[in-house]
Amino acid sequence: MNRVWKGALGVVLSLVVAVAAQADEKMKPFVLAYKASGEMAAVVAEVQQKLSAGGFEVVGSYSPYDTATIIAVTNEALKQNAAKSKFGGYGAAQRVSVTNVNGELQVAYTNPTYMAHAYRMEGDLADVSAQMVKALGKMEEFGPKDGLTAKQLRKYQYMWGMEYFTEPSTHAMYPNHERAVKAVAERLAKGTAGVTQVYRIDIPGKDEVIFGVAMKAPNDKKKDMDDNYIMSEIDFKPLRSTAHLPYEILVSGRNVYSLYARFRIAINFPDLSMMGANSFMNIMKSPDAIKNALTEVGDDSYKEAMF
Repeated sequence: MNRVWKGALGVVLSLVVAVAAQADEKMKPFVLAYKASGEMAAVVAEVQQKLSAGGFEVVGSYSPYDTATIIAVTNEALKQNAAKSKFGGYGAAQRVSVTNVNGELQVAYTNPTYMAHAYRMEGDLADVSAQMVKALGKMEEFGPKDGLTAKQLRKYQYMWGMEYFTEPSTHAMYPNHERAVKAVAERLAKGTAGVTQVYRIDIPGKDEVIFGVAMKAPNDKKKDMDDNYIMSEIDFKPLRSTAHLPYEILVSGRNVYSLYARFRIAINFPDLSMMGANSFMNIMKSPDAIKNALTEVGDDSYKEAMF
């Protein structure tokens, strides 16, 4: 074998090894950008300025509780990848959080590449990950003790019998996309079932809209769907996973969907125990409570008159 062929073979083998290593690389759902001190409002303004300067569009923000602010962002790369992917709207936004933990402010964000694989998107959003690091920085990835590989994320199921990404809740079916979007937007504006809009992103070139939604229980009997209540039970580690919020409603075509909570929560908290303190058992009623609240938002009670 001559030197040219040996060299070419060496390059091919190196590429194969690199791809295999990347496939086995474990990722975590959140990235700690940096820690700060000072007033929440000032740090949030600083973070928003960094995001805008870094090529991201701030599409909404809210405070699910007094110690946290969440900022939702998108850009053309996120929207274009969403347009190429089935139910890609779920990956059209990234979430950035500022959380006060014992007087120290943690600035963190969702890991774009982790989310791209979890939502089975066409691209891995590695470019967006690099862009986010450039805009905000990166101290470490965090969440579960052990991360998940791309392969594990793309077929993720918390445990047997629980939902996959491909098994969402279907809340309503309208005559067309426009009526579905209008109905959801109107009910969010009214705060139906304690659910309100945080952001809206229209996916280019397809009939798909993603709404980020805040959920605040209208009374104590409805607490199981409440953002604050759920996070008080499951977000207990020293580094806070606040950027798990907000939840989403997806209008794709004429249908209204959301990811079922046993997937949507578990994908961000994959090492949360089933029983014991700070476990899924503590929020056992939340998946159905969330589904019921979002079904009220996507209400299709008119459908009998439709057919």
